[in-house]
Amino acid sequence: MGDAATGRLTHVTTWDGPPEATPAVLVHGTFSWGTLTFSGQRPLAASRRLLVPDRRGFGASPGSYSDYAVDATDVISLVGEDDGAHLVGHSYGGTVAMLAAATRPDLVRSLTLIEPCAHQVAADVPVVAQAIEDGRRFMESARRGTAEEYIAAAYGERPRPSPAAWLTRAAETALGERPCWLASLATAPILEASFPKLVIVGGWEVVPPGYLPGMAGLMQAVCSRVAERIGARLVRVPGAAHEVQREQAGVVNSLLGSLWTAADRPASPR
Repeated sequence: MGDAATGRLTHVTTWDGPPEATPAVLVHGTFSWGTLTFSGQRPLAASRRLLVPDRRGFGASPGSYSDYAVDATDVISLVGEDDGAHLVGHSYGGTVAMLAAATRPDLVRSLTLIEPCAHQVAADVPVVAQAIEDGRRFMESARRGTAEEYIAAAYGERPRPSPAAWLTRAAETALGERPCWLASLATAPILEASFPKLVIVGGWEVVPPGYLPGMAGLMQAVCSRVAERIGARLVRVPGAAHEVQREQAGVVNSLLGSLWTAADRPASPR
């Protein structure tokens, strides 16, 4: 079962699970919404409650502008509702999750970043520095076009998710949002925190249509550096690109389930 709560700053879909287990909060990236990004993770509700917010300007949440710092405040409020939760962020949502975890590490029971677009952490790496400049130019050009043109560039002839109105709104918000790859991210508070950390990156054997050239090398570099800086386990998942949680849902669910179970286990007495 699932329900949707609209009495918050953001709309949150809840996939109910055993109430005694620590809940998990799943934060989606750009040009998407919560239940679309994490549809493959719904089976994990068999072991715990999953909270799946729509970030501001996406899905059923209010607003028309996306800002990672504002999103992080929303996520902290959500994570704190039960005095702590496991936190998962994908892409832009990875930047949001990092900001939230660095601000309130006491509320985080584990942190999983799936292809986080935390470019500034690795901005000294040439492929990342080039991607940041390419991203600036790409967005300057894309913002001169329409939402429909942006959707066409991303999806081409591939099936588009529904509802169509949400996709159009997601494109409009993505075109105007504060770029997450320019965010300054503090990694020391996460490194020093005792909760377990996991970074998941796709194998990128095939680059799907709609992605900029060089995305494979870029995400490998960013994810490796983020994992190093926050003291996380880095897992490369073959057969997936940027949307690892959708392209290899079973593998990701196994990783998340194991991490959450281990984090929930009481510490052994010394």
